[in-house]
Amino acid sequence: MKKLVGVAACPAGIAHTYIAAETLIKFAKQHGYDLKMETNGAGGTENRLTEEDIEEAEAIVLAVDTMVEMERFRGKPVLTVSSSDAIHRGEQVIQQIVDGKAEVYNP
Repeated sequence: MKKLVGVAACPAGIAHTYIAAETLIKFAKQHGYDLKMETNGAGGTENRLTEEDIEEAEAIVLAVDTMVEMERFRGKPVLTVSSSDAIHRGEQVIQQIVDGKAEVYNP
């Protein structure tokens, strides 16, 4: 199975963070991808991505409304959307990754 990783984070870090992550995981599976989502919520960081997770991933999807640690994604294709976009248009977000629309992060 193809692999993706991502981060979901919103300022409050309660419902939107987790709903965005679950929505993206569901649609990734429908497209033949295994998606590991790190959540940065009110309870802190859960399911933290490892260097190995990031290295093995074809792309990174960020469903964020707040700042996240970006340096770890240098050189990888990254697609950034709001948590609301991930929740309401999750299938289109994953389709963008499938279609190669993620741009390589290289600040």
